[in-house]
Amino acid sequence: MKRTAFAAVSAVALSFAAPAFAEPQAEVLHWWTSGGEAKSVAVLKDEFAANGGTWTDMPVAGGGGDAAMTALRARVLSGNAPTAVQLKGPAIQEWYEEGVLADISSVAEAEGWANVLPASIANHMKCEGHWCAAPVNVHRVDWIWANADVLAANGIEMPTSWDEFNAAADKLKAAGITPLAHGGQAWQDATVFEAVALGILGPDGFRKAFVELDTDTLTSDKMVAVFDQMRKMRGYVDDNFSGRDWNLATAMVMNGEAAFQIMGDWAKGEFLAAGKTPGKDFLCASVPGDGFLYNVDSFAMFDVGGGDKQAGQQLLAKLIVGKNFQKVFNLNKGSIPARTDVSLDEFDMCAHLSAKDMTESSANGSLLPSYAHGMALRGAQAGAITDVVTAHFNSDMSSADAVKMLADAVANSM
Repeated sequence: MKRTAFAAVSAVALSFAAPAFAEPQAEVLHWWTSGGEAKSVAVLKDEFAANGGTWTDMPVAGGGGDAAMTALRARVLSGNAPTAVQLKGPAIQEWYEEGVLADISSVAEAEGWANVLPASIANHMKCEGHWCAAPVNVHRVDWIWANADVLAANGIEMPTSWDEFNAAADKLKAAGITPLAHGGQAWQDATVFEAVALGILGPDGFRKAFVELDTDTLTSDKMVAVFDQMRKMRGYVDDNFSGRDWNLATAMVMNGEAAFQIMGDWAKGEFLAAGKTPGKDFLCASVPGDGFLYNVDSFAMFDVGGGDKQAGQQLLAKLIVGKNFQKVFNLNKGSIPARTDVSLDEFDMCAHLSAKDMTESSANGSLLPSYAHGMALRGAQAGAITDVVTAHFNSDMSSADAVKMLADAVANSM
């Protein structure tokens, strides 16, 4: 049964100096474990400690968050939920419906979140009108990253169409260079797939297919063309891609072992952590086509007992959406702030491009939630689509058969 009220969290004053509570405590479950990600989460740990809090880290690597969700489920079922959990999109609502989230509206209202967050982003953070999560950033998913030297040495410009991408990849392959760095994990397959789909279907077609689950769009000739392009992409990866983590694929581009990677802008965090300079060492561009796919990292607060943990939640929520953390975290992570009033003066050219495109896409209706990263669909529907994508990518299945399987899988997941 859907809860109509949150698990109560005491109204904790934001001064945190009240003698009624011990120092703020927070056990934080997340999957930020790679170099750039670990550096980013350390910013929040340090700021939490500087404000008198004690942080207990619970990192769970692997699976784009899948392993973390398995760990979370076990903790909640045992009645020992973490204080705060990295959650996003419909997953927030799913946990709310299980009656285990806390209400952090007192912090959101005191800090004026509604005035500084885009409405579309804010909506993901609310449960039946109450604030239940705090947004960290806005990631763009549909990026192409490239090694600048490899492209220059082979006379290749950043592609602006899929035909240009294919021509560049064929040229690189003939020269003995891996065109596309990729990790054979389901979520990485889905990331490439939705980037290709956005470019071929267009923003309206993407929305119909992967937000509205429209059968006509899912079975259209354009969807066949999406799978045709995915078959080409399969030919552009190296033979050892199976099971490779995304950051290792990024390292292939960084080291000149591969030319391109299609991945969200957390990949930029890896380049920056390695001391690489955008525009010089690596290049960034949106994938061919219009639109902007977003993935918003956020933390949901779970129902916990004890004044120290509740104080920790309130402090954590305040810091997450605070200007300082939004700036410093996103400088490290590769994303852009969720707050619209944070100066981008210290951000790089890729971040400025991302912010510009997000503003334009928001205005023209092509700002779209990523299905592959848990923003557009609930788990069953997203999982059904990804299963088909991975099955096709790792077999000789025809595009027509993949489209039929896709429509059947979606129908069966409803």
